[in-house]
Amino acid sequence: MTDRLLRIAVPNKGSLSEATHAMLTEAGYKQRSDSKDLVLVDAANGVEFYYLRPRDIAVYVGERTLDLGFTGRDMLLDSGADATEVLPLGFAGTKFRFAAPGAASWTPHDLHGKRIATSYPGLLSAWLADRGINARLIKLDGAVETSVRLGVADAIADVVETGSTLRRAGLEMFGEPILVSEAILIQANGVERPEGLDLLLRRLSGVMTARNYKMVDYNVAVENLKAATAVTPGIDSPTVSHLARDGWLAVRAMIPAKEAPVIMDELWEVGAEGILVTDIAACRL
Repeated sequence: MTDRLLRIAVPNKGSLSEATHAMLTEAGYKQRSDSKDLVLVDAANGVEFYYLRPRDIAVYVGERTLDLGFTGRDMLLDSGADATEVLPLGFAGTKFRFAAPGAASWTPHDLHGKRIATSYPGLLSAWLADRGINARLIKLDGAVETSVRLGVADAIADVVETGSTLRRAGLEMFGEPILVSEAILIQANGVERPEGLDLLLRRLSGVMTARNYKMVDYNVAVENLKAATAVTPGIDSPTVSHLARDGWLAVRAMIPAKEAPVIMDELWEVGAEGILVTDIAACRL
């Protein structure tokens, strides 16, 4: 490792910050304990973390001031920064949607000549231009769902999780999502891969795998092994070993976490016994 530290931007507040902090901690990186700290040096891992506003991170990375950054896909595209997505991180998933009063049957082309309130003018203007839709954008920093009621806009384009806030404001979503977003790791375009990036990617991928999978252990009679391992094929293949009990085998395999209850039921149906499902703390595949 060189003496130069890998410089990484991390969101300084909000849900994106908390989730990123948790992922980096699980990946073995030191994180700040005081929210007032703006910089943290993790010398053991050759990393220097900078805590910045989520919307500014893509700009710093795109200007080559920092090597890497954690941000949202929506914020990267909205910024117009000269940076690219390196790794999707699997959390902070949202959809960017249009909404307006009584607009369930609208299409985006119904927005011609209308006023659209949004906190993402860069992203939205590019999307509209690609489709030849001429509309006036009203830039707001937040709570865009109130803009229609207050007469500032005819429709909105905003990040949506459940849609309940829009419904309470009397708005209906229409059209397909403009963008499906999530937290991502980004790097500037046209630069060499910095030292330490490959290690970071392996660690982050390991965290995501550990979160998305569980380990299942069970015992099964030899004659039922084929049926049982068809239920739990594992990542490459299951681990099978002999038990002291004649004619029985012990099997271990990784299974998708969301499917664990159903998989346990199916194993029971094919004669498996002693079925145990446990969390995976860390993983490298």
